[in-house]
Amino acid sequence: MTTTEQVIRTGDDGARRAVPTDAERAAALRRMKRVATAMLVGAAAVFAVSFALQDAVPWLAYVRAAAEGAMVGAIADWFAVTALFRHPLGLPIPHTAIIPTRKDEIGASLGAFVEDEFLSDEVIVGKLQSVGISRRLGRWLADPSNADRLTAEASVAARGILTLLGDDDVEDVIEKLARRHVFAPQWGPAIGRVGARLVAAGQQRTAIDVVLEKAEEWLEAHPDAVGGMVSERLPRWLPGFVDRFVDGRAHREVLGFVRSVREDRGHPLRQAIDRYLADLTEDLQHDPATISRVEQLKGELLDSPRVREFAGEAWASIKETLDEALADAGSELRTGLRSAVVEVGMRLEVDAELAAKVDAWLTDAAAYVVRNYRSEIAGVITETVERWDPRETTEKIELQVGRDLQFIRINGTVVGALAGLAIFTVATTVQALV
Repeated sequence: MTTTEQVIRTGDDGARRAVPTDAERAAALRRMKRVATAMLVGAAAVFAVSFALQDAVPWLAYVRAAAEGAMVGAIADWFAVTALFRHPLGLPIPHTAIIPTRKDEIGASLGAFVEDEFLSDEVIVGKLQSVGISRRLGRWLADPSNADRLTAEASVAARGILTLLGDDDVEDVIEKLARRHVFAPQWGPAIGRVGARLVAAGQQRTAIDVVLEKAEEWLEAHPDAVGGMVSERLPRWLPGFVDRFVDGRAHREVLGFVRSVREDRGHPLRQAIDRYLADLTEDLQHDPATISRVEQLKGELLDSPRVREFAGEAWASIKETLDEALADAGSELRTGLRSAVVEVGMRLEVDAELAAKVDAWLTDAAAYVVRNYRSEIAGVITETVERWDPRETTEKIELQVGRDLQFIRINGTVVGALAGLAIFTVATTVQALV
């Protein structure tokens, strides 16, 4: 508890109450000590006066009896209260200074009391069920300012985790996952099954159209490329116009062939490509030789250092992207997280079924923690009290309850006066009757 500021606590009824500071408690304790001591001194003064004058003024005997009883009660209760915290008058009287000498036992008893009475399933579950924590949490999360704060704190924590993660360790994990889930299964059958579905759906025709379109554009832009390949194979003794004729003819034939294949959806070349792809996908699934060749290619790729390089590049790219997105308050990632937090909060407020599920989950989780770790939780109290200095412990407890204990002294003074007066009156009456 702070000694400079008042702590504001909210009770079960929702009212906010100020808890006194240690300085305020100490001041109140001193005031009550002065009041109790003043009553003892006053009783002693009345006793001294009445004792001296009771022979001359008979009725002062009753005052003397009351004052005598008041002193006895005040001294007895002063001794009792003082014995809790220290030795009265500094004398090592047995069974005094109870709190400092039995500090550890008190701490153990307090821990056991908290464990038995407060950390039971019935208490924890009952309290959580009555609080409606999911709706309170939803109301808090639905506030955009709280969502911003939560997102910012989560982003800082996530960036810290990214910094702590060892690059080599993460790369090892990525490489192992790639080897296990990408390279371990046979590629041939999987590629064949996917390819068969694509061929059956005619998806390869779009790719063929793209290839033919690009080929036609290239031939139109490079008319000498095809012709040059033909004329280079003609005899050197032929005239030059023959070379040019052959080159032009070859270019036109090739370009015309490409155009005809592109325009004719049922062209024999297209059908041949479809048959080839269908046979290839079938071989990839069922032909051992084809499957073996694909596995050999996979093995060569697996042994390549590029796999490790890929893992490193993938992690570096992911890490950099995440770090930049988490650092930027306006990034899509932060904005999405913020929106998700607000949406979750709103759903918890309006969705009774979801709120009930969250309450049940939180209640079960709390009950599990309490059921399995309540001894350790209560042990914190015992261990904390054991670490306290005896004098510090005494001061802490006296600050909390010392003011109320001073009322015992005050009440003892009053009750002692009444008891002394009553005893003296009864005794005097009996003596007179006898």
